[in-house]
Amino acid sequence: MLLGRKTSEPSREQQVAKYLRSVLRIRPNNLSLYMTALIHRSASESMGDGHSLNNERLEYLGDAVLDAVVAEYLFKKFPFKREGELTEMRSKLVKREQLGTLARRMHLTDLIEIQATAYAKSAGGDAFEALVGALFLDKGYEKTKTVVLHRIFTDFMDIDTVLNEESNFKSKILNWAQHKHKKVEFRHDIAEENRRRRLYRVQLLIDDKVVAEGLEYTVKKAEQIAAERAIAKIFPKED
Repeated sequence: MLLGRKTSEPSREQQVAKYLRSVLRIRPNNLSLYMTALIHRSASESMGDGHSLNNERLEYLGDAVLDAVVAEYLFKKFPFKREGELTEMRSKLVKREQLGTLARRMHLTDLIEIQATAYAKSAGGDAFEALVGALFLDKGYEKTKTVVLHRIFTDFMDIDTVLNEESNFKSKILNWAQHKHKKVEFRHDIAEENRRRRLYRVQLLIDDKVVAEGLEYTVKKAEQIAAERAIAKIFPKED
């Protein structure tokens, strides 16, 4: 036995490669894609050509690929559902909070490079989409579909439970308010803005009192988040 030799800590590249093998059960052809997928914009690396290296471009690609994978899955699984029903079901599976929950369950959030002071509520969902984008570029659509549906969703999401959840929280809170003769108001502002997009803040007020808040990249989604949180506070008291 050799004494005095210190066991070196695994490098970040080794950590990410191990994660991909153990969680996604893949061996990457281009590890740098996955490394980039885990760089939050707050931890961007400046490139020599003036561009910043972060996961925003991969997130954009992964968002589109994930929509296609889930749309195809639902189209085949539910042959008699109408377009509107399929769209609502897809929204439930790929909404930002759901992806953030997936990222936490997968421990993907443990690998994200992010500044400690950064607003990080959406970082998990962003990194999840970027990971899908990296997987698509590295392995192609069919392999990405297999990993998403038969590894990630199977291991970390109860699809039937998610699909059966009530999703139109805004309508539910408005109906409740009408029945209870309450005044409901949604106030919007911009919480964060960069060159690519805006992060919207929506406050839900009941009788002029702020009850809940939602943050998302569209006003509509932020309203739904605020309404969902308000319902979680209100309805236990109403039972």
